[in-house]
Amino acid sequence: MKYESFHNLIPKYKVIFFDSYGVLKTYRGMIDGANDTLKSVKDQGILFKVLTNDASRSPEQMVESLRDIGLDQVSPSDIVTSGMMAKDFLDNKRLNGKSIYLGTKNSAEYIFNEPGSGISIRDYNVEDFDQIGSVVFLDDEGYEWEVGVNKIVNLLRRKVVPAIVANSDLIYPVSKMDVSIATGSIALLVEHILNRRFIHFGKPDSPMYHYAFQNLLESGSYSKKDVLMVGDTLHTDILGGIKFGVDTALVCTGNTTQENVHVAVESTGIKPDYICDSIG
Repeated sequence: MKYESFHNLIPKYKVIFFDSYGVLKTYRGMIDGANDTLKSVKDQGILFKVLTNDASRSPEQMVESLRDIGLDQVSPSDIVTSGMMAKDFLDNKRLNGKSIYLGTKNSAEYIFNEPGSGISIRDYNVEDFDQIGSVVFLDDEGYEWEVGVNKIVNLLRRKVVPAIVANSDLIYPVSKMDVSIATGSIALLVEHILNRRFIHFGKPDSPMYHYAFQNLLESGSYSKKDVLMVGDTLHTDILGGIKFGVDTALVCTGNTTQENVHVAVESTGIKPDYICDSIG
C-alpha cells in the first residue's frame, strides 16, 4: 500500500476502471480536475470505464448528468452500471410473472422492457400476489420506506421468488459530514429478517467487473495486470477490485476521507495497492 499522486499511476496501466460517485463527482458537483484527468487518460491512449452501482438511470441519462456538471469526456459506451447487470439478468432469465420494484419510475423504465412488466411497491396490493414472479431493489427513493419494506417482507414470507438487488451500496454521502441510507441497506434489512440471500449486482460482486473486462477484450488483448480499479469505498470498489484480481487505488474524495483513511483500512483489513488524495 503506497501513497501516490494519481497522475503517476496512469502510465502504469492500459485500462482504468473509475467509480463515479466520490471519484468523478460528489454532491457538490465534479471533483476538481476530474475532467482534465479523464482527458489525460485518453490522450495517453489508455482506455477507461466508469463502473457505478447506480441503478436509477440509463447510461445515456448518466452521461447527460455528468455533462451538466462539466464532465464531457464520458460516453454511454464507457459506463457499466449495476442496473445494466440487473436488466441483463431479467431479460435473459425471462422470469414468469411481473416484477415488484422498490425505486423510482425512471429507474423502472430503464430496467423493464415491456410496459406493465414492473409494478411499483407503492401500487402493489394483495390482489397482485399470484402475478408476482420477482422482486427488484432498484433505489432508495420513489416509495415510503416503512410501508414498502413491510409489503416486501410479507410478500417474500409467503412466496419464494427471485429477489434481485441492483445496487449493493449501503450508504452514499449527501454532505461533507452526512450520509444517507442506500438501496443495499434496505435489501440487507429484508435479507436479515427473512434469513435469505438475494441476488446481488454491482460492486463488490464480480459480474460488473467481468462484464467490463469482457467488453475490453472485444477491442484488444488485455490481462488483469493491465487494469487499475479506482474507488472511494473500501467495501465495494476496492474489495471488488481485489476479488476480481486487479490493482486498486483508494481516493479520499468520497466515503473515505484523508482524516479516516488509516483507521478505515486497518479496521477493515481491506488494503488497496495505492492511496491517492484525488484523481484531480
